[in-house]
Amino acid sequence: MSSHPPKSNHRSIRTTMAHAGRHPDEQFGFVNTPIYRGSTVLYPSVDALYKREQRYTYGTKGTPTADSLNEAWAEISGAAGSVAVPSGLAAVALALMAVTKDGDHVLMTDSVYRPTRVFCEDFLKRYGVETTYFDPMIGAGIETLIKPNTTVVFTESPGSQSFEVQDVPAISKVAHKHGVSVIMDNTWATPLFFPPHEKGVDIAIEAGTKYLGGHSDLLLGMVTANESHWKRLRDTYDVMAICAGPEDMFLALRGMRSMLLRLKEAERQGLAMAHWLKARPEVHTVLHPAFPECPGHEIWKEHFSGSSGLFSIILNPVSDKAVAAMLDGLELFGMGYSWGGFESLIVPFDCSTYRTASTWNPAGPTLRLQIGFEDVVDLQADLAAGFTRMHATKG
Repeated sequence: MSSHPPKSNHRSIRTTMAHAGRHPDEQFGFVNTPIYRGSTVLYPSVDALYKREQRYTYGTKGTPTADSLNEAWAEISGAAGSVAVPSGLAAVALALMAVTKDGDHVLMTDSVYRPTRVFCEDFLKRYGVETTYFDPMIGAGIETLIKPNTTVVFTESPGSQSFEVQDVPAISKVAHKHGVSVIMDNTWATPLFFPPHEKGVDIAIEAGTKYLGGHSDLLLGMVTANESHWKRLRDTYDVMAICAGPEDMFLALRGMRSMLLRLKEAERQGLAMAHWLKARPEVHTVLHPAFPECPGHEIWKEHFSGSSGLFSIILNPVSDKAVAAMLDGLELFGMGYSWGGFESLIVPFDCSTYRTASTWNPAGPTLRLQIGFEDVVDLQADLAAGFTRMHATKG
């Protein structure tokens, strides 16, 4: 278990990233908490067995590896507690199930990560939970959508593909006035660039698969809660027993130590590529929260302390065949749906399947880019060659 209060008020986040969750005195002096694999935990007596009064009782309830990660992530997030689950979507599911029941109503941002939408429509609906999607730019206007049975507002800022930056503090203020919980998918910014609980979020989700792992070799979800929601979250986690594997938690702990440095480099790389793309004649709009043309840019400036390496672009009108010619010949950009690793990725996307034409009507095809750690000049050359292929393709 991890219910440690934040400890980082007196030291910088950089120092916290290096020391949070570490207890060498409990690990025979070794710097890193090792991988503890185990299910069964032995008890010294019948009395202890019945009372379960010892630090570890069973593998699903926690191990030293899990405790190190959860303690560190709670401290970094400014949370009352944290749990690690097997994937980002598992984190979404756990958070929603902790605050919903049959007959409840959920307000969900319309720009949410697509699997979250599928979870609401295919799973929550079967268990009697209604979902209404709201304009991500609604801000305090969310009050008009709150019903007597609304129990949670789910935010994701910026939007998963369209990158609108939501006014999470304003949404939280209104929601709490009505006794409604606020969940936020904070994967893009991480707690390092947006402290969710400080901004009014009750339960925060981060896909550790992305920047926490950082090397595209693990699946992990982190869920944190403030004091008012921690017991509900932990109780739901214990009932479901959806604990992450020990190797993945160890990799997350290792990745966490360099996460701030990698995130700052991802920001630098991403901004360099975004500015280059903005000057390209093929690009109509760059959807990057740090750019004035991105919806919610002023909110980003006020509430975020940085940006990551993920953003989108809208191309000028061109055929799907021409876009395919551009993408299929890329040498450095892979095509894959994750991000946050060391490698650059690019995928086409289309929000029109779930957004109205009045709010999503781009000038041309849309692409989402994850900028990795390759040399920016090489990445630019790869995309420039792709644009050349795009121009050469007819039809």
